[in-house]
Amino acid sequence: MSSRKIIGLVAAAALLGTVLTGCSNNAGSGNIAVPSDAVPGFTVPKASDKGGKNNPVKVGVVGASNKQFQVLKTAAEAEGIYITFQDFTDYTQPNPALATNQLDLNQFQHIVYLATYNVNNKQNLVPIGSTAIYPLGVYSKTYKSVADIPAGATVVLPDDPTNQARGLQVLQSAGLIKLKDGTASLFGQVADIDTAASRVKVKAIAPDQTPRALDDPTIAAAVINNDYVADTGLSPKDAIAQDDANSPGAKPFINIWVARDADKDKPLYLEIVRLAHSDAWNQALLDNSEGTGVLVNVTAAELQQVLADAQSQIAAK
Repeated sequence: MSSRKIIGLVAAAALLGTVLTGCSNNAGSGNIAVPSDAVPGFTVPKASDKGGKNNPVKVGVVGASNKQFQVLKTAAEAEGIYITFQDFTDYTQPNPALATNQLDLNQFQHIVYLATYNVNNKQNLVPIGSTAIYPLGVYSKTYKSVADIPAGATVVLPDDPTNQARGLQVLQSAGLIKLKDGTASLFGQVADIDTAASRVKVKAIAPDQTPRALDDPTIAAAVINNDYVADTGLSPKDAIAQDDANSPGAKPFINIWVARDADKDKPLYLEIVRLAHSDAWNQALLDNSEGTGVLVNVTAAELQQVLADAQSQIAAK
């Protein structure tokens, strides 16, 4: 779809939202028509209902200022659904907030991260929709390619278990390290590196610290999650190595919308997910990742099966 058409859709949604708000001064939102392609069972919430103006759906995200969230907020309000986005800078916070009813949904993680959280914390949060897969990249302000990184140099990567494991796979495929035989792709840790057979040293640090590490002259490169790439002054296209989003093992790294198990079939939440697959949302999502994200739209049932498989592997570890 052309950018002109996308902009037109967003503008139309914003105009519709303004018109509807202007003509809806009553306590509810019952005068807003339900779209013909809405999720079955969805009804426009009244002002005090969940999703109404006085009781918005609370969604935990990392990067609330990203354009796709404003696009979704505008489209949702045109349907009489109100959303507030709570921004987090630490990946460890949104899942506990959802599990303890401080949030209604979150959208920041991939399936493996959720599976690890569920198993380690005896929780049952579930995916109800997909967004995209983002290749995990290696960045450097000193070297233009991985071949230029000298032997014995230090590379940092996120210390959260799932992104650490994925980051190690990226470093191995780039020829910077070798993992010990038998290391599971979903569970590798720094201790699983065969140091004698590796070119570089690896250090795990907090995910939000990886961009700052590039300013340290003792750090040659960093594996940085997409959410933090902008903090480096670089762009996703500057990655000197990354994994393949289309590889067979990519499904566990699909980014997802997550709800509590009791809420996984709520039409209101599924309608929000439907709106988050609009052309305008997709374009904003791609723009935010500078075209590096790979859009994914699979069923909640399939996502939940991938989660179950990942949780089984983690529990058996």
